[in-house]
Amino acid sequence: MSLAFTHGILSKSGMPMVVMICGTLVYYHCVVRHTTLVSLICDVLIVLLCSLAVLGLMFRKLNVSVPVDPLEWQVSQKTADNISASMANTIGAAESVFRVAASGHDKKLLCKVVVVLYVLSVVGRAISGATVVYAGLCLASVLALISKLSTDSICQPPSLSR
Repeated sequence: MSLAFTHGILSKSGMPMVVMICGTLVYYHCVVRHTTLVSLICDVLIVLLCSLAVLGLMFRKLNVSVPVDPLEWQVSQKTADNISASMANTIGAAESVFRVAASGHDKKLLCKVVVVLYVLSVVGRAISGATVVYAGLCLASVLALISKLSTDSICQPPSLSR
């Protein structure tokens, strides 16, 4: 379910590129500049506030009225339900896997969990978490872009007229 939700968001036109740019900026800010995520959030809020202030002043000078409808900013109930359901399913599945692995009844699953946790531990020690998240973000964006391009480029056969 969470994969379908993520694919639904990333399948919109241009969205993979926006996600890739945002991921690149987060990566640069956190890893290259060695700053924290709190600093990044504060910087983003400052830029948004200043941009909105400049736009407001510009619109006031040009006598342009911008209708502001707060209902458009709200998340629909269906979207909120999808987000919470996908998070609950993901957490429930992980908890179920750990419970079965910890019980010791499935030796193969226990070995898989131990190997995956060990590999994640090694990766976490070798490179920063932001790098891993950025690589995953890039991979997800590229996959979404490829799937979007492949579905757009599929030609439908011409209909036969009688």
